[in-house]
Amino acid sequence: MTDLLDLPAADGATSDPTWWRQAAVYQIYPRSFADSDGDGIGNLRGITSRVDYLAALGIDAVWLSPFYPSALADGGYDVADYRDVDPKIGTLDDFDEMVAALHGAGIHVVVDIVPNHTSNLHAWFAEALAAPKGSPARDRYLFRDGLGEHGELPPADWTSTFGGPAWEPVGDGQWYFHHFAVEQPDLNWDNPEVREDFLRTLRFWSDRGVDGFRIDVAHMLTKDLPAPGEPLPSQAELEALPRDGQHPLFDRDDVHDVYVGWREVFDSYDPPRTAVAEAWVGSAERRARYASRDGLGQAFNFDLLEADFDAAQFRRIITANLALAAASGSSTTWVFSNHDVVRHASRYGLPPRGDDRRKGGTDWLLAGGPESDLDREAGLAKARAATLLELALPGSSYLYQGEELGLHEVADIPDGERQDPTFFRNRGVEIGRDGCRVPLPWTADGPSLGFGDGPSHLPQPAWFAEHAAAVQDGVEGSTLTLYRSALDLRRKLQTAEELEWLETGSPDVLAFRRPNGWTSVTNFGSDAVPLPDGEVLLTSGPLADGALPGGTTAWLQS
Repeated sequence: MTDLLDLPAADGATSDPTWWRQAAVYQIYPRSFADSDGDGIGNLRGITSRVDYLAALGIDAVWLSPFYPSALADGGYDVADYRDVDPKIGTLDDFDEMVAALHGAGIHVVVDIVPNHTSNLHAWFAEALAAPKGSPARDRYLFRDGLGEHGELPPADWTSTFGGPAWEPVGDGQWYFHHFAVEQPDLNWDNPEVREDFLRTLRFWSDRGVDGFRIDVAHMLTKDLPAPGEPLPSQAELEALPRDGQHPLFDRDDVHDVYVGWREVFDSYDPPRTAVAEAWVGSAERRARYASRDGLGQAFNFDLLEADFDAAQFRRIITANLALAAASGSSTTWVFSNHDVVRHASRYGLPPRGDDRRKGGTDWLLAGGPESDLDREAGLAKARAATLLELALPGSSYLYQGEELGLHEVADIPDGERQDPTFFRNRGVEIGRDGCRVPLPWTADGPSLGFGDGPSHLPQPAWFAEHAAAVQDGVEGSTLTLYRSALDLRRKLQTAEELEWLETGSPDVLAFRRPNGWTSVTNFGSDAVPLPDGEVLLTSGPLADGALPGGTTAWLQS
């Protein structure tokens, strides 16, 4: 194993304690990024082999989705060991080599932490199953006696987010709670051993050179359940309760006590480690608490991800989140795609769903022929325009692997090859998240389009070939070239975390100027509009006789 003292120090960029405030962060779903050994599963050596590509893209950091030992009941978010690497993905030595390579290229490393639940294969859960009722081993999780004469009925009628009941029997009259898949038992965060073990995990990866952490469902850790033997509320009663800090299961005020302890760990390093919360909460004000200086420091803002391609919605969301960031002392985040939602090139090519869409977006591609409603060309044009606007905003931008290639959602995966538990537990209701997790196309040919030397773990459609990185490399007008140009300019133009809205004379056109004269103009309408004065630096699509067409963004320097 690599001696930690021998690991190369990060470059100067990594020593800047404020690097995260306006960073461009590229999310890697490791199993679908690059496969170095031909087994169909992406791995850490595959990531290392693509460091030059990531450096040329111009990002400031990568965020790695879980690479820990896992049975993949939920795409790696069922973690069996928080301080190791899944053997199918690599080793700790591979991890150290990857971090060294990324740091050597000036790229920071952020890793996923999944603290709400473990895998049912975690050593703690195996110990809990082997232990009797009331044991310390079971107290690490949320066990309750079942109802009925012999505990044969669940303690409550709660439903899992992935469908089906949220309580699972273990055969001795007791049941355990799982908010997500049955293979993901929720931890008991009132247990001091649970709290201390996660502090150990944060130190373990920080000592290996990790620069920051993305916290999965950060709003769900602490819970307030009646004492064992007391009745639990019904599902209807839970749904009727406001999520105002006192809900038994979500966004409780006491969760921030956990993160105060985490911040002490983060700040014990030089530079301090960063963190960003995934917190699906009821208001922007509630979300801001996760971004506090004595907590995680930053929280995902999914508001633009949930918005239609609409000028009024974008302006309202941007204004509100910048004000909130200024008040909290953090910086906001912007994101359009990730491993849990339909890619925004496809979302924007579908008819607006308005209030019918659900958080997370997995119903935006409907079962039963979504392709018939998808305008691929228009969707990609709008996605390029939205991303160019995003990259001009103050704050950090989170990009998801493959969006720089203009990839659409893969909607037509055969049922027998799907992997997402939401598909199997909610069949006919949700199509699942596999469509955004299909392995990347690096070349236009080969058994998995350059992803590896054999077939990929999810099938790639034939149209992926035309989006391959090698096909787009150096091609003027390609989406890959657009992203590289935008990220290069962004790094040169980035300035104070402020913007000034400009009057455009049209409700369909948004324009703002950063303090150094960097101006972004986006036409959300259908008719071309004149551009303001200034040197055109970059456009998301061709201009029309000097005018800005609908579904297009331009950057100018005034």
